[in-house]
Amino acid sequence: MLPILVVLAVLLTVFLVFTSVYTNLLWHRSIGFADVYTTQLRAKVVLFFGAALFMTLVVGANVAVAYRLRPAYRPLSVEQQGLERYRAVIDPRRRLIAWSMLGVLGLLTGSSVAGQWPVWLAFLNRTPFGVKDPQFNKDVSFYVFTYPFLRLIIGVVFATVILSIVAAVMVHYLYGGLRLQGPGDKASPPARAHLSVLFGVFILLKAIAYWFDRYGLVHSERGVTAGASYTDVNALIPAKTILAVIALICAAMFFSNLLRRGMMLPGVGFTLLVLSAILLGGLYPLLVEQFQVKPDQLAKEREYISRNIEATRRAYGVDGAKVVQYGQEPVTDKEKLQQEADRLGGVRVLDPNVVGETFQQLQRIRPFYRFPDTLDVDRYQIDGKLVDTVVALRELSGAPAGQRSWVKDRMVYTHGYGFVSAFGDRFADGNVPDFVTKNMPVSPEQKIKLDRPEIYFGERSATYSVVGGAGQQELNYPDNSESGQQSSTYDGQGGVAIDSFFHKLLYATKFQDKNLLLSGAINNDAKLLYDRAPREMVQKAAPWLTLDGDPYPAVVNGRILWILDGYTTTSNYPYSEETSLDDATRDTITDTRSAVARQTDDHVNYMRNSVKATVDAYDGTVHLYQWDENDPITKTWMKVFDDTVQPRSSIPPELEAHFRYPQDLFKVQRKVLAKYHVTDPSAFYNGEGFWEVPQDPSAKGKRQPPYYQSLRMPGQDAESFSLTTVFNPSNNPQLAAFMAVGSTPGRDYGQIQILQMPRNAQPAGPGQVQNSFETDTQVKADLFALRQGGTKTVPGNLLTIPFGGSLLYVEPMYTMAAGGTEQQPYPILGKILVRYGDSIAAADTLDEALKQVLGGSSSAPPPPPEQGTEGGDQPPQLSAAAQKAIGDLQKAVSDYEAAQKNGDYPAMGDAWKRIKDAQAALAAAGQERPASSPSPSPSPTPTEN
Repeated sequence: MLPILVVLAVLLTVFLVFTSVYTNLLWHRSIGFADVYTTQLRAKVVLFFGAALFMTLVVGANVAVAYRLRPAYRPLSVEQQGLERYRAVIDPRRRLIAWSMLGVLGLLTGSSVAGQWPVWLAFLNRTPFGVKDPQFNKDVSFYVFTYPFLRLIIGVVFATVILSIVAAVMVHYLYGGLRLQGPGDKASPPARAHLSVLFGVFILLKAIAYWFDRYGLVHSERGVTAGASYTDVNALIPAKTILAVIALICAAMFFSNLLRRGMMLPGVGFTLLVLSAILLGGLYPLLVEQFQVKPDQLAKEREYISRNIEATRRAYGVDGAKVVQYGQEPVTDKEKLQQEADRLGGVRVLDPNVVGETFQQLQRIRPFYRFPDTLDVDRYQIDGKLVDTVVALRELSGAPAGQRSWVKDRMVYTHGYGFVSAFGDRFADGNVPDFVTKNMPVSPEQKIKLDRPEIYFGERSATYSVVGGAGQQELNYPDNSESGQQSSTYDGQGGVAIDSFFHKLLYATKFQDKNLLLSGAINNDAKLLYDRAPREMVQKAAPWLTLDGDPYPAVVNGRILWILDGYTTTSNYPYSEETSLDDATRDTITDTRSAVARQTDDHVNYMRNSVKATVDAYDGTVHLYQWDENDPITKTWMKVFDDTVQPRSSIPPELEAHFRYPQDLFKVQRKVLAKYHVTDPSAFYNGEGFWEVPQDPSAKGKRQPPYYQSLRMPGQDAESFSLTTVFNPSNNPQLAAFMAVGSTPGRDYGQIQILQMPRNAQPAGPGQVQNSFETDTQVKADLFALRQGGTKTVPGNLLTIPFGGSLLYVEPMYTMAAGGTEQQPYPILGKILVRYGDSIAAADTLDEALKQVLGGSSSAPPPPPEQGTEGGDQPPQLSAAAQKAIGDLQKAVSDYEAAQKNGDYPAMGDAWKRIKDAQAALAAAGQERPASSPSPSPSPTPTEN
């Protein structure tokens, strides 16, 4: 039975491998990217068999040579008597043992090298950068494409030679060519000659490695900054050159052992190489570093710091960032500030990171639909005006609980439905989002025209669905008809045909689901949809890209398209600072939200937004568009995968209008610019002016995310859609700078502008602003009122906006029921908090808050009452109604504080009502409400957040 079981095991393995390969090919064909998969497959096969054959043949040849050079006579000794027992066991099976070991060795080598197919293909299709490194004057493409391939080749050859030496030593020892015991030579002349050649080849390879190690020093971390430092250039590069020459001489000494007997010359050469490596490669650079560089480090390293600054800024695409001094002369004239406020436009106060649950509760319609936790921000022309909108798709989460079956899960509940959007700068009645598009079915009258609302390809799609069979009825959307739903049948181009027994067998094996093979519900022309998350689809269509963690949907010409940003990256750019993608892109959103994917912990020192990709939410059509037309890495991969990336000129204008500057690239660039906005080597060395990204004031310990918003930067005539962030000075909570990048395709797209605050009068940072909101007397009272009755407050995004020569801070504060077993709480707007300069206000709308702040009254307390008069005689410019309202307010505040000290909650409630009545009366009297007028300072209660 053993041979039968072995044959069955082999056949099963072959079938599983074939299933994996063929189903992958079918999937790539279904989206029109079959050549991408076959090109990868061919490259892997060539590298696998090439490396495996090279390793097997070289090691096998050395084993055969060692066996043929075995001595005919072996002296009798205890050692040889012990080995004779092993020889007696091995000799009859030596071919089987040798081929088995060589097969395993070849399999492991081939598998390891096959994974390096991107290195090989990029080398074969390399494109010059047109930029040369300052040390060796080589084009950057040498370090990005050629050097990694050379290191791969050297590594494989090294491993082959080392394993050949090990194998030869084992065979020579087993058959007596090498002896550890007994009189006379320990090695026979043939064994000595054979091993001398192998060691000579090894040392010759070491000479080649020393020579190419010099180029690797452009990535050195020895100095103050990345790249070859003073010690590397003046000590280590000469040392590597000398070591390469010594290694050549040493290799020649080993080869000379073929002509003369003895190990003296090889021994001398090897000793010389080891000592040289220790002295020249280790000790000499250490002495130079300690006694030449460190005593005068800035002078010695200045040139190399300058190289690093220039290369890093170029590699991350921030060399064009403009730093502008800002905030020295803030506007104080009220009329000018009001004019500035009139030009402010729509501030995005609807926070996409908070209102996901609000969309869920108001627009889910049925419990089997789901919105993401984090929504997206886009722009749409609505009523002739371009407005910021918060958008999301109503995706399917599965069949209803308690009604699940294989047919329902896989053939009925197959797709989501609908595109939901809301104005970013306003709220509807009830302080909920003011929806632009909503409900189902899609209305033909809605302001964003949508012809295909079905979502078969999305971030929450099921593992697989069977769709499109003849007469198949899939739930399209629920309605009020007798059946309770409208059904449809998928007729898109995407998907793999599943109406043949062969395909059913393959996919039943792939998904380990027998129903695919046995179900009679699968009709003719049915298709299988799987691997349909947009990010996964684009990654398989373009495996050379690093994708942004946040795909976003857009309605383009009546269809829903997922838009994704693709990056080309490398860690081989000379002299550039290396950055961890995971660390640079981690913030509040990636740490707490599942809808935004975190980047892997890859370390890169070059990054470009090279490709814009789209995935049709209905039929899964994938398009890749070249975005950065100057990126050499993109050009290289466009040669590898011909006709997969379309030129930038082919992007439809309707689609391009929805492109935005990608978040992950911006996060990496802001981390780089936190240091590399400093371009003077002396200041950079001293660490003067370094910044850091502040913590999110609403989530302590997590980095604040960047925000999309439409704003007008200083010097601009109109607002533009931008991605913004702020910086704090290192270890300082104040604000150092404001940074924005143009996010609307056009002339200003990708232009980074940094507003640097005066160092002697830096404004408050995000944490300080948040603290001022919580401690301001009037705002604190307003927030306390929001937190009554079992509700809690949820802070929204704290937006920073250049305004009036200074900065305007806007934060929506949401309220939310504390929840319970029967409640499904969701956030609604409570107040909008605003700060400009030292003026702070909270109001129901942004306009009201701006009026209070810009009027200058928000932080100024009312005049104190005169002694001896009830309620106080007010200044003559105040009306009688205003004087009475202020007196009532002061009396109510006094009663509130007294009740609070006594713990009299009913009295506190009564006083609080009188406070609100007095404030309303003051507003009705035509006076602006003093934001710091006397008001209670309530202590925390169990219901306060």
